Amino acid sequence: MPAKQVLPGRRPSAVKPRGRLRPAPGPRRPARRGPLERLRRTQRQLRKAWDRPLTAYYLIFGSSLLITVLGLVMVYSASMIKALQLGLGDAYFFKKQFLAALIGTVLLLAASRMPVKLHRALSYPVLAGTLFLMVLVQVPGIGVSINGNQNWISLGGPFMLQPSEFGKLALILWGADLLARKGDKGLLSQWKHLLVPLVPVAFLLLGLIMLGGDMGTAMILGAVLFGLLWLAGAPTRMFVGVLAFAGVIVALLIKTSPHRMDRLACLGATEPGKNDLCWQAVHGIYALASGGWFGSGLGASVEKWGQLPEAHTDFIFAITGEELGLAGTLSVLALFAALGYAGIRVAGRTEDSFVRYAAGGVTTWITAQAVINIGAVLGLLPIAGVPLPLFSYGGSALLPTMFAVGLLIAFAREEPAARAALAMRQPRSGWKRSGPIWKSMRRRVKKRPSGER
Repeated sequence: MPAKQVLPGRRPSAVKPRGRLRPAPGPRRPARRGPLERLRRTQRQLRKAWDRPLTAYYLIFGSSLLITVLGLVMVYSASMIKALQLGLGDAYFFKKQFLAALIGTVLLLAASRMPVKLHRALSYPVLAGTLFLMVLVQVPGIGVSINGNQNWISLGGPFMLQPSEFGKLALILWGADLLARKGDKGLLSQWKHLLVPLVPVAFLLLGLIMLGGDMGTAMILGAVLFGLLWLAGAPTRMFVGVLAFAGVIVALLIKTSPHRMDRLACLGATEPGKNDLCWQAVHGIYALASGGWFGSGLGASVEKWGQLPEAHTDFIFAITGEELGLAGTLSVLALFAALGYAGIRVAGRTEDSFVRYAAGGVTTWITAQAVINIGAVLGLLPIAGVPLPLFSYGGSALLPTMFAVGLLIAFAREEPAARAALAMRQPRSGWKRSGPIWKSMRRRVKKRPSGER
């Protein structure tokens, strides 16, 4: 059969071929990702975010700020009834804590801007001043006893100072500088240089603290000492030996004190017991149990009406659980976990030995104190009488802790990658800034067909 002829003036494409036409292939639709693939993608994105240079810097600053602000709110809520019972204004303890937070903020900003050399230069003066104040505590007429512990110095009026709180910071700064200098000389491989004079000075601080009867602070100072030895690479035998020696001392101190034996007997107690020996521990559990998922609301705690002693200091976490519920307590734990992770990251990524020891010591201090306080509130550890860092009421505990957080911020800024990232984000002033921005804006404008911009 002859082919169909094309009429003149007609395009060949207009001729319809025989058979059915197939549509042109359109754009390919992306394949649907399963839940496993989405989970892996989220994991990669989170890992990429964690590996950014400024992650530790923002975690330390953000978590410490949130803990401090939430602590101020809870101090006001937990202390108002106590203040009214004493005939003071409902915001009495809050005002004192707020003033301490303002002073601590100045210390934090100053510490975060100091160079590492200045921190090292301050180590010996801070240690000497702390030892002098801790000796003054034991002088009759100068030292003040509160709740059976003589660890305070009156500054006049309602203001008190607890020098043992500054002993943690002093040991970290001085111990980090000592170990860094010995490490630069290659002396840390010898056990004598590893232990002397670090351990004798730490024992001197511990002895002065125990003279006042404050075993909780002594336990935290011991944890800082073990952290420094661990970071310095102490052999396992030496580490276990020092730990065993400290354990024997702690056991003797507990055995020889009826008050400490009573606290040890209250572990896991669900009833106040004979003579209400476990009253505080049990009512702390009651406060947590009555909070539920989201709590009874701010200010609606029942236990702070005289049922729970030290509601705004050592047991403020229990009031947080009662008023904010499980969601509030888990938020506080998450913030402390973020702060601890950031401190470990700073200590692990630095090449400066002083920064590694100091960052590790500060992280050990804050983490150990938080664990001891929260463990006592939960009934898992004996009540040690230590505040929750950055959260509980107490200016003497807040000031050195905020300075220590400033140390971590300064160390996080000193990382080479973080320093470069911060330098790029610093705003430029004057004509130098307007020029590049104007040029970059001109590059982004597309040319129109007429040649106009």
